[in-house]
Amino acid sequence: MYSGDLTAATAAETADLIASGELSADECLGTWIDRAAGDELGAYLWRASRDQADAGTAKVGGPPSGVPIAIKDIFCTAGVPTTAASKLLEGYRPPYDATAVTRVRSAGLPMLGKTNMDEFAMGSSNENSAFRPALNPWDTGRVPGGSSGGSAAAVAGGLAPWALGTDTGGSIRQPAALCGIVGLKPTYGSISRYGMIAFASSLDQCGPLTVDVTDAALMLGLLEGRDEMDSTSVGIEGGVTRPQSEDLSGLVFGVPGDLIAEGVDPGVKAAFEATLGKIRDLGGRIEDVRLPHARHGISAYYVLAPAEASTNLSRYDGVRYGNRSPGSNLVDMYEETREQGFGPEVKRRIMLGTYALSSGYYEAYYGRAQRVRTMIVRDFDAAFEAVDFVVTPTSPSVAFELGEKTGDPWAMYLNDLFTVPMSLAGVPAISIPAGLAEPEGGGPGLPVGFQIAAPAFHEQKLLEASFALEGAIGFDGSKVRSGI
Repeated sequence: MYSGDLTAATAAETADLIASGELSADECLGTWIDRAAGDELGAYLWRASRDQADAGTAKVGGPPSGVPIAIKDIFCTAGVPTTAASKLLEGYRPPYDATAVTRVRSAGLPMLGKTNMDEFAMGSSNENSAFRPALNPWDTGRVPGGSSGGSAAAVAGGLAPWALGTDTGGSIRQPAALCGIVGLKPTYGSISRYGMIAFASSLDQCGPLTVDVTDAALMLGLLEGRDEMDSTSVGIEGGVTRPQSEDLSGLVFGVPGDLIAEGVDPGVKAAFEATLGKIRDLGGRIEDVRLPHARHGISAYYVLAPAEASTNLSRYDGVRYGNRSPGSNLVDMYEETREQGFGPEVKRRIMLGTYALSSGYYEAYYGRAQRVRTMIVRDFDAAFEAVDFVVTPTSPSVAFELGEKTGDPWAMYLNDLFTVPMSLAGVPAISIPAGLAEPEGGGPGLPVGFQIAAPAFHEQKLLEASFALEGAIGFDGSKVRSGI
Protein backbone atom coordinates (compact mmCIF):
# COMPACT_ATOMS: atom_id res chain seq x y z
CA MET A 1 0.00 0.00 0.00
CA TYR A 2 1.50 3.31 -1.10
CA SER A 3 1.51 5.86 1.74
CA GLY A 4 2.64 8.97 -0.14
CA ASP A 5 0.61 11.91 -1.49
CA LEU A 6 -0.13 11.28 -5.16
CA THR A 7 -0.89 14.96 -5.73
CA ALA A 8 2.78 15.65 -4.98
CA ALA A 9 3.90 13.19 -7.66
CA THR A 10 4.03 13.82 -11.38
CA ALA A 11 2.25 11.50 -13.80
CA ALA A 12 5.63 10.05 -14.84
CA GLU A 13 6.57 9.39 -11.21
CA THR A 14 3.18 7.78 -10.58
CA ALA A 15 3.63 5.59 -13.66
CA ASP A 16 7.01 4.46 -12.37
CA LEU A 17 5.48 3.62 -8.97
CA ILE A 18 2.84 1.47 -10.68
CA ALA A 19 5.40 -0.21 -12.94
CA SER A 20 7.60 -1.07 -9.94
CA GLY A 21 4.67 -2.55 -7.99
CA GLU A 22 4.94 0.00 -5.18
CA LEU A 23 1.51 1.37 -6.15
CA SER A 24 -1.32 -0.62 -7.69
CA ALA A 25 -3.27 0.75 -10.64
CA ASP A 26 -6.53 0.16 -8.72
CA GLU A 27 -5.23 2.11 -5.73
CA CYS A 28 -4.11 4.94 -8.00
CA LEU A 29 -7.46 5.11 -9.76
CA GLY A 30 -9.38 5.04 -6.49
CA THR A 31 -7.34 7.92 -5.10
CA TRP A 32 -7.92 10.11 -8.15
CA ILE A 33 -11.62 9.20 -8.39
CA ASP A 34 -11.98 10.43 -4.81
CA ARG A 35 -10.00 13.59 -5.59
CA ALA A 36 -12.16 14.37 -8.62
CA ALA A 37 -15.33 13.76 -6.61
CA GLY A 38 -14.27 16.62 -4.31
CA ASP A 39 -14.18 19.10 -7.21
CA GLU A 40 -15.12 22.55 -5.88
CA LEU A 41 -13.48 24.41 -8.77
CA GLY A 42 -16.07 23.58 -11.42
CA ALA A 43 -13.26 21.82 -13.28
CA TYR A 44 -15.44 18.88 -14.34
CA LEU A 45 -18.69 18.79 -16.26
CA TRP A 46 -18.95 15.01 -15.89
CA ARG A 47 -17.08 12.71 -13.50
CA ALA A 48 -16.63 8.99 -13.97
CA SER A 49 -17.46 6.32 -11.43
CA ARG A 50 -14.76 3.73 -10.86
CA ASP A 51 -16.34 1.34 -13.37
CA GLN A 52 -16.91 4.08 -15.94
CA ALA A 53 -13.32 5.27 -15.62
CA ASP A 54 -11.99 1.84 -16.50
CA ALA A 55 -14.54 1.16 -19.26
CA GLY A 56 -12.87 0.90 -22.67
CA THR A 57 -9.38 1.17 -21.17
CA ALA A 58 -6.83 -1.37 -22.38
CA LYS A 59 -4.96 -3.30 -19.71
CA VAL A 60 -1.33 -2.87 -20.65
CA GLY A 61 1.92 -2.98 -18.74
CA GLY A 62 4.59 -0.34 -18.38
CA PRO A 63 4.46 3.44 -18.01
CA PRO A 64 2.22 5.32 -18.16
CA SER A 65 -0.41 2.60 -17.88
CA GLY A 66 -2.68 3.05 -14.87
CA VAL A 67 -2.34 6.85 -14.53
CA PRO A 68 -5.84 8.36 -14.96
CA ILE A 69 -6.49 11.35 -17.18
CA ALA A 70 -9.06 14.16 -17.41
CA ILE A 71 -10.36 14.94 -20.89
CA LYS A 72 -11.65 18.27 -22.17
CA ASP A 73 -15.33 18.05 -23.03
CA ILE A 74 -14.62 18.84 -26.67
CA PHE A 75 -13.41 15.28 -27.36
CA CYS A 76 -16.00 12.72 -28.36
CA THR A 77 -16.18 9.87 -25.85
CA ALA A 78 -18.29 6.83 -26.65
CA GLY A 79 -21.41 6.64 -24.48
CA VAL A 80 -20.24 9.50 -22.25
CA PRO A 81 -21.75 13.03 -22.30
CA THR A 82 -19.88 15.31 -24.71
CA THR A 83 -21.26 18.83 -24.71
CA ALA A 84 -18.44 21.23 -25.67
CA ALA A 85 -19.91 23.15 -22.69
CA SER A 86 -22.93 24.13 -24.81
CA LYS A 87 -26.63 23.80 -24.07
CA LEU A 88 -27.04 22.82 -27.70
CA LEU A 89 -25.24 19.52 -27.07
CA GLU A 90 -26.48 18.94 -23.54
CA GLY A 91 -27.09 15.21 -23.08
CA TYR A 92 -25.35 14.20 -26.30
CA ARG A 93 -23.48 10.87 -26.07
CA PRO A 94 -21.30 10.13 -29.10
CA PRO A 95 -21.17 6.60 -30.54
CA TYR A 96 -17.36 6.70 -30.89
CA ASP A 97 -14.14 7.95 -29.28
CA ALA A 98 -11.93 10.69 -30.68
CA THR A 99 -8.59 9.32 -31.87
CA ALA A 100 -6.77 11.13 -29.02
CA VAL A 101 -9.09 9.41 -26.52
CA THR A 102 -8.58 6.04 -28.19
CA ARG A 103 -4.81 6.45 -27.91
CA VAL A 104 -4.75 7.30 -24.22
CA ARG A 105 -7.21 4.53 -23.39
CA SER A 106 -5.14 2.08 -25.45
CA ALA A 107 -2.13 3.10 -23.37
CA GLY A 108 -4.02 2.09 -20.21
CA LEU A 109 -5.09 5.53 -18.98
CA PRO A 110 -8.52 5.49 -17.28
CA MET A 111 -10.74 8.53 -17.89
CA LEU A 112 -11.50 10.51 -14.72
CA GLY A 113 -14.07 12.78 -16.34
CA LYS A 114 -14.83 15.46 -18.90
CA THR A 115 -13.52 18.91 -18.06
CA ASN A 116 -15.18 22.31 -18.23
CA MET A 117 -14.36 24.76 -21.01
CA ASP A 118 -15.53 27.84 -22.86
CA GLU A 119 -18.45 26.92 -25.12
CA PHE A 120 -17.17 25.34 -28.34
CA ALA A 121 -13.66 26.42 -27.20
CA MET A 122 -14.48 30.10 -27.74
CA GLY A 123 -13.02 32.09 -24.89
CA SER A 124 -10.02 32.93 -22.74
CA SER A 125 -11.48 32.65 -19.24
CA ASN A 126 -13.86 29.63 -19.07
CA GLU A 127 -16.65 32.10 -18.26
CA ASN A 128 -18.34 31.25 -21.57
CA SER A 129 -19.23 27.75 -20.40
CA ALA A 130 -23.01 27.30 -20.67
CA PHE A 131 -23.05 25.47 -17.33
CA ARG A 132 -20.71 27.26 -14.90
CA PRO A 133 -17.30 28.90 -14.87
CA ALA A 134 -14.26 26.99 -13.70
CA LEU A 135 -12.24 28.63 -10.93
CA ASN A 136 -8.51 29.19 -10.56
CA PRO A 137 -7.13 27.01 -7.71
CA TRP A 138 -4.61 29.73 -6.78
CA ASP A 139 -7.46 32.20 -6.15
CA THR A 140 -11.04 31.02 -6.64
CA GLY A 141 -12.16 34.58 -7.29
CA ARG A 142 -10.15 34.55 -10.49
CA VAL A 143 -10.40 32.78 -13.86
CA PRO A 144 -8.29 29.74 -14.78
CA GLY A 145 -7.98 30.92 -18.39
CA GLY A 146 -9.56 29.31 -21.40
CA SER A 147 -10.78 27.65 -23.31
CA SER A 148 -9.18 24.61 -21.62
CA GLY A 149 -9.76 26.16 -18.21
CA GLY A 150 -11.30 23.08 -16.64
CA SER A 151 -8.37 20.90 -17.66
CA ALA A 152 -5.87 23.45 -16.30
CA ALA A 153 -7.78 23.87 -13.03
CA ALA A 154 -8.04 20.10 -12.58
CA VAL A 155 -4.29 19.57 -12.93
CA ALA A 156 -3.24 22.65 -10.95
CA GLY A 157 -5.82 21.96 -8.23
CA GLY A 158 -4.87 18.32 -7.70
CA LEU A 159 -8.05 16.91 -9.23
CA ALA A 160 -6.24 15.03 -12.01
CA PRO A 161 -2.60 14.03 -12.60
CA TRP A 162 -2.77 15.33 -16.19
CA ALA A 163 -5.33 16.34 -18.78
CA LEU A 164 -6.08 16.70 -22.47
CA GLY A 165 -6.92 20.11 -23.90
CA THR A 166 -7.16 21.82 -27.25
CA ASP A 167 -5.47 24.97 -28.50
CA THR A 168 -6.79 27.11 -31.35
CA GLY A 169 -5.32 30.49 -30.45
CA GLY A 170 -3.81 29.81 -27.03
CA SER A 171 -6.40 27.64 -25.29
CA ILE A 172 -3.84 25.25 -23.78
CA ARG A 173 -0.97 27.66 -23.16
CA GLN A 174 -2.87 30.58 -21.63
CA PRO A 175 -4.75 28.56 -18.96
CA ALA A 176 -1.56 26.63 -18.21
CA ALA A 177 0.19 29.95 -17.57
CA LEU A 178 -2.60 31.31 -15.37
CA CYS A 179 -2.76 28.10 -13.32
CA GLY A 180 0.97 27.49 -12.92
CA ILE A 181 1.34 24.29 -14.94
CA VAL A 182 2.81 23.19 -18.29
CA GLY A 183 0.78 23.45 -21.48
CA LEU A 184 1.99 22.29 -24.90
CA LYS A 185 0.52 23.13 -28.29
CA PRO A 186 2.23 20.76 -30.72
CA THR A 187 2.81 21.45 -34.40
CA TYR A 188 -0.41 21.53 -36.40
CA GLY A 189 -0.83 18.06 -37.88
CA SER A 190 1.25 16.20 -35.32
CA ILE A 191 -1.87 14.83 -33.57
CA SER A 192 -5.13 13.67 -35.13
CA ARG A 193 -8.13 15.98 -34.82
CA TYR A 194 -10.61 13.18 -35.53
CA GLY A 195 -13.39 13.28 -32.95
CA MET A 196 -12.48 16.76 -31.67
CA ILE A 197 -15.52 18.99 -32.03
CA ALA A 198 -14.35 21.60 -34.53
CA PHE A 199 -13.98 25.31 -33.84
CA ALA A 200 -11.50 26.46 -36.52
CA SER A 201 -10.24 23.46 -38.43
CA SER A 202 -7.03 25.01 -39.78
CA LEU A 203 -5.96 26.01 -36.25
CA ASP A 204 -7.38 23.47 -33.77
CA GLN A 205 -4.77 21.23 -32.14
CA CYS A 206 -4.87 18.69 -29.32
CA GLY A 207 -2.25 18.83 -26.59
CA PRO A 208 -1.38 18.02 -22.95
CA LEU A 209 -1.73 20.04 -19.74
CA THR A 210 0.62 18.62 -17.14
CA VAL A 211 2.50 19.27 -13.92
CA ASP A 212 5.89 19.34 -15.63
CA VAL A 213 7.69 19.05 -18.97
CA THR A 214 8.47 15.35 -18.58
CA ASP A 215 4.77 14.58 -18.29
CA ALA A 216 4.08 16.71 -21.39
CA ALA A 217 6.65 14.71 -23.33
CA LEU A 218 5.21 11.42 -22.11
CA MET A 219 1.70 12.43 -23.12
CA LEU A 220 2.79 13.79 -26.51
CA GLY A 221 4.48 10.47 -27.21
CA LEU A 222 1.12 8.75 -26.78
CA LEU A 223 -0.87 11.23 -28.86
CA GLU A 224 1.29 12.01 -31.88
CA GLY A 225 1.09 10.04 -35.09
CA ARG A 226 -0.61 9.65 -38.43
CA ASP A 227 -4.31 8.80 -38.43
CA GLU A 228 -6.17 7.67 -41.53
CA MET A 229 -9.29 9.37 -40.15
CA ASP A 230 -7.61 12.81 -40.34
CA SER A 231 -5.93 13.68 -43.63
CA THR A 232 -4.11 16.63 -42.01
CA SER A 233 -2.31 14.42 -39.49
CA VAL A 234 1.29 13.42 -40.18
CA GLY A 235 2.78 12.75 -36.74
CA ILE A 236 6.30 13.64 -35.58
CA GLU A 237 9.17 11.93 -37.36
CA GLY A 238 11.19 9.93 -34.85
CA GLY A 239 8.53 10.30 -32.16
CA VAL A 240 9.16 11.87 -28.74
CA THR A 241 11.25 10.70 -25.79
CA ARG A 242 11.64 11.91 -22.21
CA PRO A 243 13.83 15.04 -22.16
CA GLN A 244 17.11 14.94 -20.26
CA SER A 245 18.99 18.16 -21.08
CA GLU A 246 20.55 20.03 -18.17
CA ASP A 247 21.86 23.12 -19.95
CA LEU A 248 21.18 25.35 -22.94
CA SER A 249 24.71 25.68 -24.29
CA GLY A 250 24.85 26.71 -27.92
CA LEU A 251 21.14 27.54 -28.16
CA VAL A 252 19.86 30.96 -29.21
CA PHE A 253 16.58 32.36 -27.90
CA GLY A 254 14.97 35.19 -29.85
CA VAL A 255 12.98 37.90 -28.08
CA PRO A 256 10.52 39.73 -30.37
CA GLY A 257 10.73 43.16 -28.79
CA ASP A 258 8.28 44.63 -31.31
CA LEU A 259 5.59 42.20 -30.10
CA ILE A 260 6.09 42.45 -26.34
CA ALA A 261 6.98 46.15 -26.08
CA GLU A 262 3.55 47.19 -24.77
CA GLY A 263 0.65 45.79 -22.80
CA VAL A 264 2.59 43.52 -20.43
CA ASP A 265 1.93 43.88 -16.70
CA PRO A 266 5.04 44.92 -14.71
CA GLY A 267 5.09 41.73 -12.64
CA VAL A 268 4.84 39.55 -15.74
CA LYS A 269 7.59 41.56 -17.43
CA ALA A 270 9.85 41.13 -14.38
CA ALA A 271 9.31 37.36 -14.33
CA PHE A 272 10.02 37.20 -18.06
CA GLU A 273 13.28 39.13 -17.66
CA ALA A 274 14.30 36.92 -14.74
CA THR A 275 13.72 33.83 -16.88
CA LEU A 276 15.90 35.28 -19.65
CA GLY A 277 18.58 35.52 -16.96
CA LYS A 278 18.13 31.81 -16.19
CA ILE A 279 18.63 31.04 -19.88
CA ARG A 280 21.94 32.92 -19.83
CA ASP A 281 22.98 31.10 -16.66
CA LEU A 282 22.42 27.79 -18.44
CA GLY A 283 24.60 28.80 -21.38
CA GLY A 284 21.92 30.00 -23.75
CA ARG A 285 22.19 33.22 -25.74
CA ILE A 286 19.52 35.90 -26.00
CA GLU A 287 19.11 37.78 -29.29
CA ASP A 288 16.61 40.30 -30.59
CA VAL A 289 14.39 38.95 -33.33
CA ARG A 290 11.76 40.63 -35.48
CA LEU A 291 8.24 39.35 -36.10
CA PRO A 292 6.97 42.48 -37.85
CA HIS A 293 3.51 41.15 -38.65
CA ALA A 294 2.84 39.28 -35.40
CA ARG A 295 1.23 42.33 -33.82
CA HIS A 296 -1.53 41.98 -36.44
CA GLY A 297 -2.09 38.37 -35.41
CA ILE A 298 -5.04 39.08 -33.11
CA SER A 299 -6.85 41.04 -35.83
CA ALA A 300 -6.26 38.34 -38.43
CA TYR A 301 -7.17 35.53 -36.02
CA TYR A 302 -10.51 37.10 -35.10
CA VAL A 303 -11.45 37.13 -38.76
CA LEU A 304 -10.15 33.69 -39.73
CA ALA A 305 -11.24 31.68 -36.69
CA PRO A 306 -14.83 33.04 -36.61
CA ALA A 307 -15.08 32.48 -40.38
CA GLU A 308 -14.20 28.81 -39.94
CA ALA A 309 -16.48 28.59 -36.90
CA SER A 310 -19.45 29.98 -38.81
CA THR A 311 -19.04 27.11 -41.26
CA ASN A 312 -18.30 24.37 -38.70
CA LEU A 313 -21.19 25.33 -36.44
CA SER A 314 -23.73 25.45 -39.25
CA ARG A 315 -24.28 21.73 -38.67
CA TYR A 316 -26.02 22.50 -35.36
CA ASP A 317 -29.45 23.24 -36.77
CA GLY A 318 -31.74 20.97 -34.76
CA VAL A 319 -31.86 18.42 -37.57
CA ARG A 320 -28.49 16.69 -37.80
CA TYR A 321 -26.81 17.21 -34.41
CA GLY A 322 -27.69 18.35 -30.93
CA ASN A 323 -30.91 19.50 -29.33
CA ARG A 324 -33.94 20.82 -31.18
CA SER A 325 -36.22 23.70 -30.20
CA PRO A 326 -39.78 23.69 -31.58
CA GLY A 327 -40.84 26.12 -34.28
CA SER A 328 -43.95 26.72 -36.40
CA ASN A 329 -41.98 25.86 -39.55
CA LEU A 330 -38.54 24.67 -40.59
CA VAL A 331 -36.90 28.11 -40.61
CA ASP A 332 -38.40 28.98 -37.22
CA MET A 333 -37.06 25.69 -35.85
CA TYR A 334 -33.56 26.49 -37.14
CA GLU A 335 -33.64 29.95 -35.60
CA GLU A 336 -35.09 28.89 -32.25
CA THR A 337 -32.64 26.01 -31.94
CA ARG A 338 -29.64 28.24 -32.52
CA GLU A 339 -31.04 31.13 -30.47
CA GLN A 340 -31.65 28.96 -27.43
CA GLY A 341 -28.70 26.60 -27.88
CA PHE A 342 -25.78 28.96 -28.51
CA GLY A 343 -24.37 31.34 -25.91
CA PRO A 344 -23.55 35.03 -26.52
CA GLU A 345 -19.87 34.57 -27.43
CA VAL A 346 -20.59 31.78 -29.89
CA LYS A 347 -23.29 33.89 -31.55
CA ARG A 348 -20.90 36.84 -31.72
CA ARG A 349 -18.25 34.80 -33.50
CA ILE A 350 -20.71 33.17 -35.89
CA MET A 351 -21.96 36.61 -36.92
CA LEU A 352 -18.42 37.96 -37.29
CA GLY A 353 -17.41 34.99 -39.38
CA THR A 354 -20.48 35.01 -41.57
CA TYR A 355 -20.01 38.72 -42.24
CA ALA A 356 -16.35 38.22 -43.15
CA LEU A 357 -17.29 35.51 -45.65
CA SER A 358 -20.24 37.37 -47.17
CA SER A 359 -20.36 38.60 -50.74
CA GLY A 360 -18.69 41.97 -51.12
CA TYR A 361 -16.67 41.65 -47.90
CA TYR A 362 -14.82 38.36 -48.41
CA GLU A 363 -11.69 39.90 -49.94
CA ALA A 364 -11.68 42.95 -47.69
CA TYR A 365 -11.68 40.83 -44.52
CA TYR A 366 -11.08 37.11 -44.99
CA GLY A 367 -8.73 37.46 -47.95
CA ARG A 368 -6.68 40.12 -46.23
CA ALA A 369 -6.50 38.13 -43.01
CA GLN A 370 -5.18 35.13 -44.92
CA ARG A 371 -2.44 37.28 -46.42
CA VAL A 372 -1.49 38.48 -42.93
CA ARG A 373 -1.34 34.85 -41.82
CA THR A 374 1.05 34.08 -44.70
CA MET A 375 3.28 36.98 -43.69
CA ILE A 376 3.33 35.76 -40.07
CA VAL A 377 4.42 32.31 -41.29
CA ARG A 378 7.23 33.97 -43.24
CA ASP A 379 8.22 36.03 -40.18
CA PHE A 380 8.69 32.84 -38.16
CA ASP A 381 10.56 31.13 -41.00
CA ALA A 382 12.99 34.06 -41.13
CA ALA A 383 13.33 34.19 -37.34
CA PHE A 384 14.17 30.49 -37.08
CA GLU A 385 16.98 30.93 -39.58
CA ALA A 386 18.68 33.14 -36.97
CA VAL A 387 17.58 31.62 -33.64
CA ASP A 388 16.60 28.23 -32.26
CA PHE A 389 13.56 29.44 -30.33
CA VAL A 390 11.28 32.46 -30.00
CA VAL A 391 10.27 33.37 -26.44
CA THR A 392 7.58 35.65 -25.00
CA PRO A 393 5.43 35.88 -21.90
CA THR A 394 2.53 33.47 -22.39
CA SER A 395 -0.10 35.96 -21.22
CA PRO A 396 0.18 39.73 -20.76
CA SER A 397 -1.17 39.44 -17.21
CA VAL A 398 -1.70 37.01 -14.37
CA ALA A 399 -5.17 35.54 -13.82
CA PHE A 400 -7.82 38.26 -13.71
CA GLU A 401 -10.94 38.40 -11.58
CA LEU A 402 -14.16 36.66 -12.54
CA GLY A 403 -16.34 39.09 -14.49
CA GLU A 404 -13.53 41.61 -14.95
CA LYS A 405 -13.45 41.36 -18.75
CA THR A 406 -16.75 39.78 -19.73
CA GLY A 407 -18.22 43.14 -20.75
CA ASP A 408 -15.33 44.01 -23.08
CA PRO A 409 -14.71 41.33 -25.75
CA TRP A 410 -11.65 43.10 -27.16
CA ALA A 411 -9.98 43.22 -23.72
CA MET A 412 -10.69 39.49 -23.41
CA TYR A 413 -9.28 38.75 -26.87
CA LEU A 414 -6.02 40.55 -26.01
CA ASN A 415 -5.21 37.79 -23.53
CA ASP A 416 -4.17 35.78 -26.60
CA LEU A 417 -1.81 38.46 -27.92
CA PHE A 418 1.33 36.33 -27.52
CA THR A 419 -0.16 32.91 -28.27
CA VAL A 420 -2.09 33.59 -31.48
CA PRO A 421 0.94 34.20 -33.75
CA MET A 422 2.29 30.69 -33.08
CA SER A 423 -1.14 29.21 -33.84
CA LEU A 424 -1.37 31.09 -37.13
CA ALA A 425 2.13 29.91 -38.06
CA GLY A 426 1.34 26.31 -37.06
CA VAL A 427 4.53 25.96 -35.00
CA PRO A 428 4.84 24.18 -31.63
CA ALA A 429 4.88 26.28 -28.46
CA ILE A 430 4.98 25.46 -24.77
CA SER A 431 4.16 27.45 -21.65
CA ILE A 432 6.12 26.65 -18.50
CA PRO A 433 5.69 28.30 -15.07
CA ALA A 434 8.19 31.14 -14.61
CA GLY A 435 7.36 32.17 -11.07
CA LEU A 436 4.79 34.36 -9.35
CA ALA A 437 3.80 37.99 -9.84
CA GLU A 438 1.58 40.26 -7.80
CA PRO A 439 -1.64 41.16 -9.63
CA GLU A 440 -2.44 44.77 -10.38
CA GLY A 441 -4.06 46.22 -7.27
CA GLY A 442 -1.97 44.01 -4.99
CA GLY A 443 -2.47 40.64 -3.38
CA PRO A 444 -0.71 37.27 -3.18
CA GLY A 445 1.48 36.25 -6.08
CA LEU A 446 -0.10 34.42 -9.01
CA PRO A 447 1.55 32.22 -11.66
CA VAL A 448 3.30 33.66 -14.70
CA GLY A 449 3.90 31.63 -17.87
CA PHE A 450 6.99 31.69 -20.10
CA GLN A 451 6.32 30.70 -23.72
CA ILE A 452 8.89 29.01 -25.95
CA ALA A 453 8.20 28.39 -29.64
CA ALA A 454 10.22 26.22 -32.01
CA PRO A 455 10.21 25.42 -35.74
CA ALA A 456 7.54 23.01 -36.96
CA PHE A 457 7.99 19.39 -35.83
CA HIS A 458 10.93 20.25 -33.56
CA GLU A 459 9.03 19.13 -30.44
CA GLN A 460 11.93 17.11 -29.04
CA LYS A 461 14.26 20.08 -29.21
CA LEU A 462 11.56 22.26 -27.62
CA LEU A 463 10.99 19.78 -24.80
CA GLU A 464 14.72 19.43 -24.09
CA ALA A 465 15.17 23.19 -23.75
CA SER A 466 12.01 23.54 -21.66
CA PHE A 467 13.12 20.71 -19.37
CA ALA A 468 16.49 22.32 -18.69
CA LEU A 469 14.92 25.73 -18.06
CA GLU A 470 12.21 24.25 -15.86
CA GLY A 471 14.87 22.77 -13.61
CA ALA A 472 16.64 26.11 -13.28
CA ILE A 473 13.42 27.97 -12.45
CA GLY A 474 12.38 25.44 -9.78
CA PHE A 475 8.70 26.43 -9.68
CA ASP A 476 6.68 24.52 -7.07
CA GLY A 477 2.90 24.37 -7.21
CA SER A 478 2.54 21.31 -4.98
CA LYS A 479 0.86 23.16 -2.11
CA VAL A 480 -1.96 24.30 -4.38
CA ARG A 481 -2.30 20.79 -5.87
CA SER A 482 -2.55 19.18 -2.44
CA GLY A 483 -4.98 21.84 -1.19
CA ILE A 484 -2.68 23.21 1.51
